[in-house]
Amino acid sequence: MKSSSDQPAPGKCGRPRTFDEEQALDCAMRVFWEKGYEGSSLPELTKAMGMNRPSLYAVFGNKEQLFRRAVEHYEATRGPQRDAALAEPRARAVVERLLRMAADMQTEPDKPHGCLGINGALACGDEAAPLRDYLVERRALGYELLRQRLERARDENDLPAHADPAKLARFFVTVSQGMAVQAAGGAGRAELHEVVDAALAAWPV
Repeated sequence: MKSSSDQPAPGKCGRPRTFDEEQALDCAMRVFWEKGYEGSSLPELTKAMGMNRPSLYAVFGNKEQLFRRAVEHYEATRGPQRDAALAEPRARAVVERLLRMAADMQTEPDKPHGCLGINGALACGDEAAPLRDYLVERRALGYELLRQRLERARDENDLPAHADPAKLARFFVTVSQGMAVQAAGGAGRAELHEVVDAALAAWPV
């Protein structure tokens, strides 16, 4: 007999008339985003997704596999905007667009604040250590994309010769990740844009 905690909940995230895998994944993503991997229980996930536990396992695998799918889903929703920012013709515009995009996305009114990649497994026990390492690898990809873009900018004389693309990329990625922590802690959008303004003041000349 199913427990009440395994019953679907009404609303957008739960009790779909017909099963929608993407919607269920989106609902799982929101739970992980708000509560982190260890803080998200299977009853909470099944309730949000409108699925019972056997169905969740059948479609998504175990909790760890579901989390990885949720992270991929999260990144897919942000990838086009990130790619558009990296395509800006000037390096400073690339960085500004990435940071302002982060400030807006980290404070969307209808979503958990912060970033799933930061909130998901920033602090966790040994059991979730592989997921923490997984998120570290995913964040490293973002750093690498920016580093490569800034290296190209230096080669095109769009950065001063003394500027170090790797150090610049590390600095601005750190700013973005710090903004995510601040957003999760209650900082508002205007405050994050002030952080962006301060970070851009450090642009090399």
